[in-house]
Parts: sequence; C-alpha cells; structure tokens
Amino acid sequence: MRINVIGAGIGGLTAALSLLDAGFDVHVHERASALTETGAGIQLSPNATRVLHGLGLEKELALTAVRPLAFHQRRWDDGRTLQRAPLGDQVQARFGFPYYHMHRADLLALLAAAFPAERLHLGHRLTGITDHGSHVRAHFGDGGTDDADVLVGADGIHSRVRAELFGAENPRFTGCVAYRGLVPADRVRDLAIEVSAQAWLGPGQHFVHYFVSGQRLLNFVAVLERDAWTHESWTDRGDLADVLAAFDGWHPQVREIVTAADETYLWALFDRAPLERWSRGRVTLLGDACHAMLPFLAQGAAQAVEDGATLARCLADGGDPAEALRRYETSRLARTSRVQAMSAANKTRFHLPDGPDQRDRDADLAAGATGWSFDAIAWLYEHRA
Repeated sequence: MRINVIGAGIGGLTAALSLLDAGFDVHVHERASALTETGAGIQLSPNATRVLHGLGLEKELALTAVRPLAFHQRRWDDGRTLQRAPLGDQVQARFGFPYYHMHRADLLALLAAAFPAERLHLGHRLTGITDHGSHVRAHFGDGGTDDADVLVGADGIHSRVRAELFGAENPRFTGCVAYRGLVPADRVRDLAIEVSAQAWLGPGQHFVHYFVSGQRLLNFVAVLERDAWTHESWTDRGDLADVLAAFDGWHPQVREIVTAADETYLWALFDRAPLERWSRGRVTLLGDACHAMLPFLAQGAAQAVEDGATLARCLADGGDPAEALRRYETSRLARTSRVQAMSAANKTRFHLPDGPDQRDRDADLAAGATGWSFDAIAWLYEHRA
C-alpha cells in the first residue's frame, strides 16, 4: 500500500516512520524547500518516548535531549513551591520510558535523518486532493500530482487537507500570547537553576523555563492574556522590555532569565474545536490538523506522535483502508478531545488571581490531587499508542 503524508513536521515524520516500519510504501510531501523549525523547546512525556524508542531512536534522542529531575510549579512572587512532581529516574521506573526536554529543531533533525531522503519531497505545496475511491490523487503547486492508496494530512493548524475534507475554517484565538526565547546556559549559571521544568503561576499569566540541547540552552515561555489578535505566527519579533514590564514584581529569577536573553519571539496561541470526525474515504488527519491545542499540558507534539503510531497499527491490521481510517479516528477522538479540554482548562487554573480560588488550587496541588503528580497524570503517560 502506498501512503502519502502531507507535512514534514514532528507529527508527519513520526507517522511516516511508523508506517514505513509497518511495511508501507510511504512518501512525505512538504511545502517548504528546506526543513526548518523556528520553535524553541518541546516536552516529550513517556507516552511519546515509548513510540519513539519503538522506532529505534533511543540513542539519538539521548544525545541532545535533557532528562529533567522534576516538574516544579511555583508561586509567582515569592517562588514558594506549589507542587513538585518527580520526573527523571522515577518517571522512567513508573512508566517504563523517559521524560525529555528538547529543542524542536533537534527533534525534527533526528526524525528527518531516520527517514529515507528519497522518500521526502520538499517544495511540494498541496493545492488540492481528489479521492477516486480506489486511490487518492494529491495536486501540487508546481502542477504535479501523486497517487496513493491513502493520504494523511499532517499539515498543521492551517491544514489544507482539513479544508479539502471539511471546508475552510479559521482557528480560534485563545486569548493568550506567548513570548519565547532561548538563553545560553552560562549566562544564568549564577542562578543555580535546577534541571527541571519550572512553571511560575500568577494572576493572568505564567512563566515556564527548562533546559534543552544537552543543557546548553535555557528555553523560556512567558504567557500573557490578551483580548484580541489578528494572525498566528511563530516568527514575530517581540520586545524584551515588554516582557519585563509584564512581569514587574515577579520573582527575581524570572526577570533575570528574561534579562539574559538577546531576543524574544511573540507567538499568538490558537486552537480549534474538537472535530466529530477526522477521515473521509481514504483521507485522514493527524496532529494539529485535527486537534490543535494549547501547550498548557505539554501534549501537542506527544499527541501527534501517538496519532502516527495508532494510524500505522490500524492500517497494518489490514482490511479496507477507509475502514482502517475509521478505526483510527475512533480510537483517538475521545483521548485527544480530553487532552484538548484539559489544556484549555489549565489556562484558567494557571492564571487565577490571588484569592479563594487560587488558594483552593494551591491546596489541590499540594495534596497531589491534580497537576503533574503521578496519580493525576498516569492515565496520560501510561498510554500505549
């Protein structure tokens, strides 16, 4: 069976590797003329690393990934610990696979290196698809076409495949923007920052930082609420002075991290409402194309990785391809919708103003009833896609 994957991002390449490993004739078509990743940090929980290790990438991941010791949630002004959930050896012992922090570019390069170069077609901008029943034809901007038994849309939140299947629809602005940046680790060495994911929770905003690229860089994301936005982009330049002004009065460590950066990029956060279905005929979707979500559960990439593994298994089980795609979406819809909803709910939980609700949240965190405690997160991390 020949399968065309549209989009060579993390989800698309993971799906392609999973399908290739299952014995399919897989080709990836990417609109960009070169593979680049302008995002910064990414978190890979055991439900994702289980898949990536299964594809034989364990050694490659360990070369650039960082294994954090803990997920540490802290109060915005005095730095008091709200919850400290173990990661490192403990998460691996509990769930069988590591928790990693990585630079997105490192992960994308690793996936691309594992996929045969002759099967990756760059500069192929999809302009349309035609499902002929027995096969699907992809149409590209250069006038070329390519036929396959199945077509997979892994082309992101602005997915052309999604629009072809279900009509054009704009993603929705979530009311948040994020300033993101990378700081050379030696610039903040005097802060003695632990190798962990630290999330500082405060009224109307929060701040996250963790090490990537073999601990050579500290990645930070500063999230603020905003009433309106006009477009989604990973590459709009931000102003570090605006970040410092927004976090005036916050703990000195937060402000010193921002001060140590050379530049920041401003990223408006969009998502989409859950779809009732992902597939039509021999065409389906995965990743942000069908379940774009806020990054407040650190699961966007992980859920795309899960999609790819589940899709490969459903197709490998045999039978009619269209029926296999229906099994795939049925097995994934409830889970990804739950993760989307929890990610959105964390916006409210993270940004509570000081007061009774905030104190109740902090008590729940301290008791391990919510957040990243093992008991609260087990349903997510132990999943076998």
